[in-house]
Amino acid sequence: MRNLTPTSITAAFADYAKDAPSERTRSLLVSLAGHLHSFVRDNKVTPDEWMAAIDALTRAIRFTDDKRNEYILFSDLLGVSSLVDMINARPSGTPSSVLGPFHIENAPELKNGGDLWQGQVGEPLLVKGQVRDQSGKPAKGTVLAVWQNQGNGLYSQQDPSTGPTNYHARLTVADDGSFAYTTVRPVSYKVPDDGPAGDMLRALGRNAWRPAHLHMIVHAPGHQPLITEFFPEDDTWLDRDAVFGVRAPLVLPFAKVTDRAALPANLAARDKLPMPMWSATLDIVLPA
Repeated sequence: MRNLTPTSITAAFADYAKDAPSERTRSLLVSLAGHLHSFVRDNKVTPDEWMAAIDALTRAIRFTDDKRNEYILFSDLLGVSSLVDMINARPSGTPSSVLGPFHIENAPELKNGGDLWQGQVGEPLLVKGQVRDQSGKPAKGTVLAVWQNQGNGLYSQQDPSTGPTNYHARLTVADDGSFAYTTVRPVSYKVPDDGPAGDMLRALGRNAWRPAHLHMIVHAPGHQPLITEFFPEDDTWLDRDAVFGVRAPLVLPFAKVTDRAALPANLAARDKLPMPMWSATLDIVLPA
């Protein structure tokens, strides 16, 4: 197309894509280009500014490997990962949240009542609850994929001093939908900020902190997997989560247990746990 102008280039891009084999792909990319063109026009982006953006994406390659993806970090910190989650979330049941970068497929099995803490650094936490469907019936056969950071703030993939699956497990609930396990109370931590995504945070005067949380994927027969997180209500960073993952119904009280007799009878570490200890109750309702 000849005689392009700052306005007509957007229509030209759409015209060039008229023979795309997938209409959905065409629609997405034409819309993306249109928004980028509007961004450039509206902000009168200079060549130096645009090259700085390209340089940040180029440098992201150097920080991306099998343990860390700087592009996902950009997506998280820009709120895009959370926005995609929210617009695709089902309106009923326990809310979903962002997946996070440290999930491990086929983590080791943990018996209901099992212990992930095993006396490691940090305060022990009892996690218990029940999984139910929309009618209130127990979700028999549900498998919970659970993971979290360690008491030192690191995930196992970040800490060469621990095993690669530390604080990662798969737990099958009881026939009544109930579950319990002991772990460490998760702690707040900073997302990696030594790369270009961290440069963006500093340019915006933002923090890199995430509130403490428990990750979970709920695999229930006959239902789509529910990816979610649970947060202690006393965390400092709940209203400044760097990746925008907090949802109000996922913020829960973490209470102190002082009486060992109040602990579930099936806990493997029941007689070894120090008192007092923390406890959190997760009542999970499967989305329709």
